Amino acid sequence: MNYLRILLLAGLVGLASCQQGGTGSLPADTSPAVATVNGTSISRDFFAQYIKDISGKSVDDLSPEQRGTALDNLIRAQVVGQQAVKDGVDKQPETAALIELTRLNVLQQAMAERYLKDRKPTEKELRSEYETQLAGLAKTEYHAKHILVATEPFAQKIIDRLGKGEKFEEVARRESMDASKDNGGDLGWFTTDKMVKPFADAVLALKPGEYTHTAVQTQYGWHVIELVETRDLQPPQYDSVRQRLEQVVQAKKVKAYTDELLRGAKIEKKLDDAKKSS
Repeated sequence: MNYLRILLLAGLVGLASCQQGGTGSLPADTSPAVATVNGTSISRDFFAQYIKDISGKSVDDLSPEQRGTALDNLIRAQVVGQQAVKDGVDKQPETAALIELTRLNVLQQAMAERYLKDRKPTEKELRSEYETQLAGLAKTEYHAKHILVATEPFAQKIIDRLGKGEKFEEVARRESMDASKDNGGDLGWFTTDKMVKPFADAVLALKPGEYTHTAVQTQYGWHVIELVETRDLQPPQYDSVRQRLEQVVQAKKVKAYTDELLRGAKIEKKLDDAKKSS
């Protein structure tokens, strides 16, 4: 159990109680109390939500001993949370900001779930997203080797050595400062979008069996690259990525909804003014 998370939950309960004038219950929570702490109720529904949050299970899924331990932990956290409120910890800027950020995150998540409840992705939407994703995927995989060194002159000397017939793998094992040296510089199969741009551009300019005759600079150093072979990249089957597609479509729906809310909101940005006053 994440102790800090428990404390935060209990602290928020304590704050909610104080904001309601010490009524000792969360808004609209009329379920029976499973415990009281200094007159503040820990309701059955809140306890159930607490169990779900920390374990992903229901109260009934736990043994009596586990339920008792969980309740003891929540009571302890409630005691500490109440004391934190009494001591004004909730008024400290950093703590207050954390509580507010947590509140906003919870509200955003709850609002998204509510919005999506009756807006399940249709098969047409999923198929359309699948085609969109396929269009953006790389069509080719590349198998390459490289030798990484610290300076351009040294890289050029290596290119000269290769031109005189030295084996790429042997030079890589002796001279490369990359971990791939143990495999003769072999990087295996990759798509160019996984590589930094100068490296990717150099690979795309090569034909299988060729190596770069000019050193390629990246933030890692200077590379000599050999392209071994290429192959067509097989796209994933629709059924294998359907769950991921649902997440993407749902995220786009929520994004469109929040964009609409933003357009309807009156917003004034004062970041520059805040910088001037600080």
